[in-house]
Amino acid sequence: MDLARLRDEEFDTLIIGGGVTGAGAALDAASRGLRVALIEATDLASGTSSRSSKLVHGGLRYLEQLEFHLVHEALRERGLLATRLAPHLVRPVPFLVPLPGDTWAKRSWNRVYYGAGVALYDAFASATGHGRGMPVHRHLSQRSARQIFPSLRSEAAAGAIRYYDGQVDDARLVVSLARTAASLGAAVVTGARAVGLVRDAREVTGVRVAVDGTEFVVRASTIIAATGVWSDDITALLPDARPGLRVRASKGIHIVVPRSAITGEVGLILRTAKSVLFVIPWGGHWIIGTTDTDWTLGRDRPTATAHDIDYLLDEVNKVLERPITRADIEGVYAGLRPLLSGEDESTSALSREHAVVEPMLGLFLVAGGKLTTYRVMAADVVDRAIRRIGHTDRSHTDQLPLLGADGFDRLWRQRTELARRHGVAVGVVEHLLERFGSLTIDVLRLTDSDPTLRHPLAGAPEYIAAEVVYAAMNEAVLHLDDVLSRRTRISFETPHRGEESARHAAELIAPVLGWSAARVEEEIAGYLAKMTAERQSQQMPDDITADAALLS
Repeated sequence: MDLARLRDEEFDTLIIGGGVTGAGAALDAASRGLRVALIEATDLASGTSSRSSKLVHGGLRYLEQLEFHLVHEALRERGLLATRLAPHLVRPVPFLVPLPGDTWAKRSWNRVYYGAGVALYDAFASATGHGRGMPVHRHLSQRSARQIFPSLRSEAAAGAIRYYDGQVDDARLVVSLARTAASLGAAVVTGARAVGLVRDAREVTGVRVAVDGTEFVVRASTIIAATGVWSDDITALLPDARPGLRVRASKGIHIVVPRSAITGEVGLILRTAKSVLFVIPWGGHWIIGTTDTDWTLGRDRPTATAHDIDYLLDEVNKVLERPITRADIEGVYAGLRPLLSGEDESTSALSREHAVVEPMLGLFLVAGGKLTTYRVMAADVVDRAIRRIGHTDRSHTDQLPLLGADGFDRLWRQRTELARRHGVAVGVVEHLLERFGSLTIDVLRLTDSDPTLRHPLAGAPEYIAAEVVYAAMNEAVLHLDDVLSRRTRISFETPHRGEESARHAAELIAPVLGWSAARVEEEIAGYLAKMTAERQSQQMPDDITADAALLS
């Protein structure tokens, strides 16, 4: 239906890019009453927006760089997400800031220095009016720190500060944004690639789109490109347009280990010589990352190298009693941050701010920023676009809960009764509520119709089969990889990287999407080949050899 709308309708704004900024822009524009379409070349959140550290945070380290406005803005957005917009997806996660120091003077200075920073962080959060979304920080002695994080080496911390930030499944956030936009009338089409821009003299009036080997033109009064590290590809479609902005890609990789590999109740934030390192609790796992290195190779599938992985292991093992090894690693993922670029900056110094430019009349590019401030970026670019079409409505997405938010608190209180009524464990209901919010009722109804869907997915006991069927029915799934890598996170949460789940998932998807037996085998083979290539690339010493292995 939405594909037919692309062919037949003319839109006020057409958005290119199905990441968090594009989906956020689609929601912002649709909520203002505009006729909106969003196209994504592959899958929702298939790029940067599914490969983050899974944090909604203010950027504690930006305080040291005196970027107070960035911190204040991000903390306001964090509070909105946690309390109003997506409380089912964003929740508090505690972190320890270990305080090093081998003398009394050093220990005292570090406690004052870091304590002041974290106190200012909490003060900014409170000043936004949405600070209640996270508890305030607390100073801890060395003994108290090791009680809540026994794996922390005693010499790594003379004490600590515990503070809170927000955690989110980034890919689920994007899907929720896109579905909320669709509920307000936006046409959302994945597997639709922008291959050309249509012009009338000096004005862009449409986009040539390729879908399943055919091309057609989508007409729109304004075009918004929210394509992140692919921004240069859009301006390249208009050779005589001014570039507008330059975006450089910085690669960040994460490793995932089982919760049993590290004993702790909270996360860690550590300073390294090159970046900030997080050890983040993630359900039955820990996510450890990230790196920050320039990337100039293929942007569709950045990969971690053996060097990247060893770097993370070396850094985290400096503070752990029992070192973790490659044998502990369940999964690895790599993503590219779109950073606004100058001429000679190292990636760690490039701007985390965003920019909106109009390189040609009717075409708007938005880039930079970070996951936490997607709503601000979306509002800014839609503000610019609507001026061209005479609309004056202001953004009100700060008042608009995402699908699944309304009724979440009530269902959480009733989770035991909900589990009894639908014949599943309370833990299953809690898992679903934290992924779907009040839409959990729709997932559970599938299990009422087919009790076999209450069973865990093969090789992935944290997920039930109904989640796969629901994704295929409602969440714009086109391929098996969409389910195993983004609608669930099985591709990096299991040692087999989803290989043991692939057939079961494909057989659940097939009747919903009308796949033939041959298509099922094709999807499974494609997914297995991708996982094999990723494993091989992660054995390579550098980016060039890793990229070559991934493409071989």
